Amino acid sequence: MLRSLGHRTVTGGDEDQRVAELRAAVSRLRRELAAHPAEFPDRVIAEDELAALAAMAAHGVPEVPRLRRSLLVIAGAIGSVSALARGLSDVRGAVELFGEPPRR
Repeated sequence: MLRSLGHRTVTGGDEDQRVAELRAAVSRLRRELAAHPAEFPDRVIAEDELAALAAMAAHGVPEVPRLRRSLLVIAGAIGSVSALARGLSDVRGAVELFGEPPRR
């Protein structure tokens, strides 16, 4: 996975590279989850939350607290499925590119 230390937000068609990485990581994990043969209790929850993340990434720079909440939901839903661990790690890495949520 490629990571950059900075990000680029430019008008005129170029997109924030963090958003592009998030979109790619979510897409990969969605495909891996769809191809995973085993059923598990929280599969639908993971699928729904990944769809929500994909929608957020499709509409510009998402809100960091919402990204982190989605990541926690997905991790809780598929965290014990070892075959999906790398994809989950990639999504986590993409979320971390957006930085920490503001402290209250």
